[in-house]
Amino acid sequence: MTATAYEVAVRAEAELGEGPTWDPERGRLIWIDILGSRIHTYDPVSGARTVRTTPQHIGAVKPRTGGGLVLNLRDGVGLLDADDTFRWLHHEPVPGRRANDAAVAPDGSLWAGTMRYDEAPGGGTLSRITGDGSVEVILDDVAVSNGTGWSPDGRLMYYIDSPTRRIDVFDYADGRAVNRRPLVEIEEGAGFPDGLTVDADGCVWVALWEGAAVRRYTPAGELDRVIPLPVPRVTACAFAGPGLTDLYITTARVGLTSPPPLAGSLLVVPGAGKGLAQPAFAG
Repeated sequence: MTATAYEVAVRAEAELGEGPTWDPERGRLIWIDILGSRIHTYDPVSGARTVRTTPQHIGAVKPRTGGGLVLNLRDGVGLLDADDTFRWLHHEPVPGRRANDAAVAPDGSLWAGTMRYDEAPGGGTLSRITGDGSVEVILDDVAVSNGTGWSPDGRLMYYIDSPTRRIDVFDYADGRAVNRRPLVEIEEGAGFPDGLTVDADGCVWVALWEGAAVRRYTPAGELDRVIPLPVPRVTACAFAGPGLTDLYITTARVGLTSPPPLAGSLLVVPGAGKGLAQPAFAG
């Protein structure tokens, strides 16, 4: 049930590392530093890395079907073309609010979260954005909108509002998520659920902020694996690499008086399981 075979993929000092995403077209992992306003890429085969700065805090980055990236930014959702041309797809600045985690649904829409900087209850949202820029607010009363993912058959959607300490599950069809109910509640003292990913078996892997671990839960909500890590603030995880078998894990050092040496680094557990191919944003 417990595994400790993590390795250091990229030694870094990200303030708030987040959002690991495999880009199969480019053979690279994309991850971000939210408060550092940076987009990182890492090629696990060659070891090549890039870092670029964004003009404002960034909550998530995902590949697009036509090339380039979609960015969940502080003031809305933007598109970055392959030639580095930027344009807003949806621009909605709200004082005191920033972007957070996001995921691409089976239909290619972006489910983008927001939160207030002060993490005030009800100050965040979860919205569905389509390639033409249409926006539908799905949840308008969250505190810290975080991990979102779908079951292998696309019929279930998993979602985390971190202060609730829960992983919730919805029935999902045709771009609609209904019948919200708890799947897992993280016990006191084990940290707060942050980012998540779903594997090919339908199990949910969740990063634990202040929990120094990643956990795997079965579709029935039973804990069946724990990966202890050497940093307290574990933020997100995703399967990546050519075979989608390696679990990459982002971490943070923000708010730590004496950060441990690997806080803010990108970690990896080789051969952790089998991930699901993720759709690109249809825009």
